[in-house]
Amino acid sequence: MTLPVEILYGIYLGVLTGIVPALVAGVLGFVFKYFTGVTIPGFGVVVLALAIAGVNGGLLALNDPTVRNSERAPAVLTAILVVLMLSLYAHAQGDKLGATVPRRMSLRTLRDRTLSADVIERVGGRGQVRIDIAGSVGDMEGYPPLPAAIRAEITDDEWKFPADVPLSELETRLADRLKTEYDLPDVAVTIDERARATVSAAPPMGGLSKRVPSGQRAVSVSALVPTGIARGDEVRVFTDDGVVEGTVLSAKSGGSTPKPSPASASPATAAGSDGAPRTDGGEGAAAEAPPPSAPTTTGGEGRVTLAVDRAEASTLLAADRGRVLVASRGTHREFELTTLLRRAGKRFRRMTVRADGPLDGHSLADAAVRETYDVVVVAAKAETWTVAPRGGATLSAGDELFVVGTREALDDFAEVAA
Repeated sequence: MTLPVEILYGIYLGVLTGIVPALVAGVLGFVFKYFTGVTIPGFGVVVLALAIAGVNGGLLALNDPTVRNSERAPAVLTAILVVLMLSLYAHAQGDKLGATVPRRMSLRTLRDRTLSADVIERVGGRGQVRIDIAGSVGDMEGYPPLPAAIRAEITDDEWKFPADVPLSELETRLADRLKTEYDLPDVAVTIDERARATVSAAPPMGGLSKRVPSGQRAVSVSALVPTGIARGDEVRVFTDDGVVEGTVLSAKSGGSTPKPSPASASPATAAGSDGAPRTDGGEGAAAEAPPPSAPTTTGGEGRVTLAVDRAEASTLLAADRGRVLVASRGTHREFELTTLLRRAGKRFRRMTVRADGPLDGHSLADAAVRETYDVVVVAAKAETWTVAPRGGATLSAGDELFVVGTREALDDFAEVAA
C-alpha cells in the first residue's frame, strides 16, 4: 500500500485504539486535580496510554529500527501518535475540568433552580430581576381570607431582587419582605424560571394591638409630622403639660389638619393591652387597619401613634396637639457589620436545629461546628437569646441559631443540621 493509505490506516487504528486510553487519562486527570490539586505529568500520561493501548514495547517502539523499517511502519507509528495525542488532549481537558468544578457540592445545590437569562436586567453592571405576581394572591389554609386592599397592593407592588441567587433563596426573600411590609403572619411563595410568583398569604392578626408592648399604651396625637418618620422611630412630643417620649407605631401626614370625631372630645386616642377604654382618633388616626404601602411619612399636618408608658398616656390624652421631635438612634452598627461580612464573602442566616440531627442534644464543641462545617454560630436561642455562645452550650431540637459563613457552607450546614 502507498504511504498516504498507510497513514490513513494508522489514523483509523489510532482512533479506534485510543478511545479507552483517552477516557482513562481524562478521568485520572480530573480526579487528581479535583481531590489533590496535582496535575499528572505528561510523561506519565504517555506511558499509561501506550500501556493501555497494548503497544508492545511502549516508548521503545518509536526508536526500534525493526518497527520503523517494517512494511506497516507508517501505520503503526501513526497509530501510536494518534493514541498519544488523544490521551494528552483528554488529560488536559480532565485537568481543566478538575480545576473549575466547585469543591463543595450537595444535593441541595443540585436541586437549586435558576432564573432564565431572558428575565435578568443589567443595572450598574449587576443583574437584578423583577418578580411579577401571577394571578391573584391566594389565601392560606386555616386563616381568614386576606383583605382585598392588601391583596391588590401585593399584586400591584414592584419587587426587585439580585439575580445571582437561586430561586429557593428568592422565594424566601420575597416571603420575608411581604411579612415585614404588610405585617402578615404567614406567607407561601413559589417562583418559576420566568420570575413569576405564586403567592398565598394570611391576613394581619390584630394590627395595632399586636405592636403595643406589654404594659404600654398606644396614644395618637395631632402634630406637624416631620418627613420620613417610620414605624420604630424614637420621638419626643412636647405638650403644654410636659414632654413625652415614645416609639412610633404608625404615622400619617399630608393634607389639612385632621378634625376630631364627634365620638371623642379629645383629638388623642388611647389603646391598651389590658382593656383600657379606646375612643375614635378622628380622621388620619392610626386604627386596626392594614399598614399603608408607603413606609414613611411625607411631612405636613397629620397624626402619630406612639407606644408610651401608662403614666405618660394621660399627658398626651389631655393635649390638643403636640410638637414632634425625632430622637437620634445613632449609627446602625448592625448594618455596618452586615456590609463587612458581605465584603469578606460571608453571609448570615437564621436556622432552626433539626430533631435527630448532629446538633440535637450536643454542644457546639462536641459537634465541632467550625471545623466540620466551616461556619460560626454567633447567637443561639433556647428560651432566651445568647450572643456568641461558648463551646459548652448544648443545643436541642427547635433551638434557633444565627450562623455566619460562606453561601456554600451555610447551604451544606442547613442541609444536615437544620
